[in-house]
Amino acid sequence: MADGTMSTTESVTTRLSTEGADLLTLAGVADGNLTELQKLYPVRVTLRGDAMAITGTADAVQKAAVVAQRMIDAAKQRAPLEPDDVLRMSMEHGRDISTGDRIVLPGVRKIIQPKTSGQAEYLQAIADNDIVVGIGPAGTGKTYLAVAAAVDALSRKRVKRIVLARPAVEAGESLGFLPGDMQAKVDPYLRPLYDALEDMMPAERVVKSLETRVIEIAPLAYMRGRTLSDAFVILDEAQNATALQMKMFLTRLGVNSRAVITGDKTQIDLPKREESGLVQIERILPGIEGIAFHYFQEADVVRHRLVRDIIRAYTAEAEAAG
Repeated sequence: MADGTMSTTESVTTRLSTEGADLLTLAGVADGNLTELQKLYPVRVTLRGDAMAITGTADAVQKAAVVAQRMIDAAKQRAPLEPDDVLRMSMEHGRDISTGDRIVLPGVRKIIQPKTSGQAEYLQAIADNDIVVGIGPAGTGKTYLAVAAAVDALSRKRVKRIVLARPAVEAGESLGFLPGDMQAKVDPYLRPLYDALEDMMPAERVVKSLETRVIEIAPLAYMRGRTLSDAFVILDEAQNATALQMKMFLTRLGVNSRAVITGDKTQIDLPKREESGLVQIERILPGIEGIAFHYFQEADVVRHRLVRDIIRAYTAEAEAAG
């Protein structure tokens, strides 16, 4: 299909079985996935019958074959596969992505699975710990995967409810000027959580769960004075929780509850005099059994490839400034 140019001097060819893989998914639109593999490594890639042939120098073929096998495995599972996915696979440096961490959501006939080893480690941490703190840049799946784990726990009756919270710090000065009642005022800040839920559950089930409070989406301030038992609790955008709010949140956990806290330390919107609760717990909580910290890297970004480049540019600017 896709065909690259390269010197055939001292070239070798490796053939990988594609039996059981969806070849259209594997190749991509206009052979885009194969072309991306050839851009990443100086190899020629062809699909013939039930095999993928990779030709190039021994070193290049060996590296390309690792990524190609991951592409084949994804195509066998009928998972979405695009050039950006091929790029992410190449950035994994040979690390395995556990397929045991897949989350099956039968209501929407959807499978949520990690696209990077960092995401796989994050899901494993959630499975193994009562409190997990996920820290990293935008687009790494911090919130999306946490919501998937929560929906899975609810569907398996491991918890009785899901509580999703976010600080509405961005609204601090202007909230009173927004139209509508309090719920209408804060809904825009909670919209990403609604979006994630609606992607993982049938619409009617989302509505019913919200009405019966099996699922609750609320500003962080609404958690004060409560005890959350038999619950999967997610605090999103935790970099905008103050130190006092973070302590309040963590001490809400009751029997048979677990919490996932997500945040990006480069996007703190708090006033300068306020310390981020996320930064504080990063300093004081490591080492406590049952609490895990997971750090996402640029390679875990699963949005448009430009997002990764943008994050890299901002990081370089911050480092240069000080």
